[in-house]
Amino acid sequence: MAYSREDIDRVRERTDLVELASEVTKVKRSGRSVMAVCPFHSEKTPSLSIDPARGLFHCFGCGKSGDVFGWVQETQGLGFSDAVELLARRAGVTLTQDPEAAKKRDRRERLIDAVGRAVSFYHDRLKTADDAGSARSYLRSRGYDSDVVDRFHLGYSPDAWETLVKHLRDSGVRDEAMVGAGLASRSRRGTLVDRFRNRLMFPIYDVRGDAVGFGARLLDGDGPKYLNSPETPIYHKARLLYGLNWSKSQIVRADEAVVVEGYTDVIAFHLADMPVAVATCGTAMGEDHLDLLRRFSKRVVLAFDADEAGAGAAERGFERSVPGDLDLRVAILPEGRDPADLVADGRTEALASAIEGAVPLLQFRIDRELAGFNLHEAESRGKAIRAAAALIALHPDSVVRQEYAVLLSRRTGVDLAIVESAISNRGTRPVPIEVVDEERLTGAQRTEREVLRLLLANDRDIRALGPTADLFSVPQHRAAFEIVEGIVDGLEPGASPDLGSAIGSDERPEAVLLRSLAMQRQPLAEASDVMKRLEQEAVERRIKALQEELATVDAETDPQKYSDLFERIKILQNERRNLRSRE
Repeated sequence: MAYSREDIDRVRERTDLVELASEVTKVKRSGRSVMAVCPFHSEKTPSLSIDPARGLFHCFGCGKSGDVFGWVQETQGLGFSDAVELLARRAGVTLTQDPEAAKKRDRRERLIDAVGRAVSFYHDRLKTADDAGSARSYLRSRGYDSDVVDRFHLGYSPDAWETLVKHLRDSGVRDEAMVGAGLASRSRRGTLVDRFRNRLMFPIYDVRGDAVGFGARLLDGDGPKYLNSPETPIYHKARLLYGLNWSKSQIVRADEAVVVEGYTDVIAFHLADMPVAVATCGTAMGEDHLDLLRRFSKRVVLAFDADEAGAGAAERGFERSVPGDLDLRVAILPEGRDPADLVADGRTEALASAIEGAVPLLQFRIDRELAGFNLHEAESRGKAIRAAAALIALHPDSVVRQEYAVLLSRRTGVDLAIVESAISNRGTRPVPIEVVDEERLTGAQRTEREVLRLLLANDRDIRALGPTADLFSVPQHRAAFEIVEGIVDGLEPGASPDLGSAIGSDERPEAVLLRSLAMQRQPLAEASDVMKRLEQEAVERRIKALQEELATVDAETDPQKYSDLFERIKILQNERRNLRSRE
């Protein structure tokens, strides 16, 4: 839902980020700075810095950063609009909505109410109705007692055509809400009939805890074994994970989520005192599921059928995760048993051991590929190399690709250079903006970051010296410069820029870098000294590039180009001498 910039800024201004942080972690003030134990990764020494004036946070340990809205999104697993609404209620700010947005919100609330009433109806029916005997027998066979039924709001849909429809009508729910929520449909005669009949009902909740749909298991008779709610304005299976509403807090604490195949597997993890499991809702795991999980954890373990784990998850996973972002793994379950079977057998330790020993998804896929070839035969070995190389090439980290190349070379006995060539020939993915590691910064790159710090402070002298984008050698720094240039443009030099509004919720690498630089406390360098170094380094780069180009030109066959390049180098060398003379 869209809110006006004025409303968002009012919420930000009335929200104390330090107070917000103190509700979930230990906060310590030291002069102007505020440090806290980062809740997004395990640590004992505080590394998360909070800037109360700007309403920004940045962790120097794990790199998480953002504004007050980002804090709520990360700690409570909410979307941006939900975070705005939560903080607005907290700050006593009334948000204005356009009539169309208010209409959509009212419709959502009507659909949520209809599904909630259906959850209660099915749940009561399971516990008390005579016709639910077969459902209760099935649950007892799984070892589920009344506590489990209540905990997960399990239910039973009667083997009748209009039982739920009549109940909801009596409760004041309109027909269009039942259809819109996926609870009922129109028959050929135009009458409204129940969608779910004679099924064990698993309510599905969104991340906020609102019931939005159902997964329904057939107990007997004809029909699909599992039937899910259809796509509705509140139920989008590609963006839902069963059990996340119950598991998200523990997932954050454990920094680990386990993806299983079925609803009973999720319940099994809870019964085994490992409430970190989620399941997709009648669809394969996709990009939106990974985006949802990365809000809560960096480590995701796939604990379902090996064929499914190997089918398409790797391509989606590696394309969507970068080093340090998402650690995708596969748990090898004993004897091919699923989690529900292991817990029912009392083998919870075996389940825990499988999760703890989960292997990287890429390693799992490579092992499966190699297992399908006879590595003692030359032609089969070649096919194995090409198949595994196609998988390795999917990984976005060159260091990881190199490590797997070495592993593949050792496993097959094929020369490393040949393996590397096979991987290189399969790597056709676009290269993202390089994120420069702080520990690997050159002197020139540190100079560029110091210029960015001066611009973030809207330093009068750096503004007067007028740095330009072409002076930056690193694409990430150049992109960051363009952002901060837009922030300070129009401000009087020395006036404090509103970084919270400009980059508080921006998750691009260059915006994350700017938040990190804004939180650094060391004194700023002299603008004239930094700009002098920046200009010198830019001239050095241009001279080197022209000299390399000159080396490829034949003075006899192309004297004009050779002469032009030579003159340009001489001009730059004079410029370099002038810059040095100013020292």
